[in-house]
Amino acid sequence: MATNRKTITLTEQQNQWVKAQIASGDFTNDSEYIRDLIRRDQARKKQIDALRAELLLGEESGEPQRFDIDEFRTRMALKYARDET
Repeated sequence: MATNRKTITLTEQQNQWVKAQIASGDFTNDSEYIRDLIRRDQARKKQIDALRAELLLGEESGEPQRFDIDEFRTRMALKYARDET
């Protein structure tokens, strides 16, 4: 895979944080740590996009239906009581 060199500027506090992550043994160098942050950000964005898609499906699924928690609990209790016999 081709790589590209980037130059970034960090505050002293951020630089110390990166150095601490390397010193802890979690990463071998700055680049490895930054790449890990990018991978995590990509995964987080993917999860957020999936959640947004599901929310849109829910919004487009029609009018809300009444939900009776007591009726649901009763139905589930009956279902699992039958499964145990």
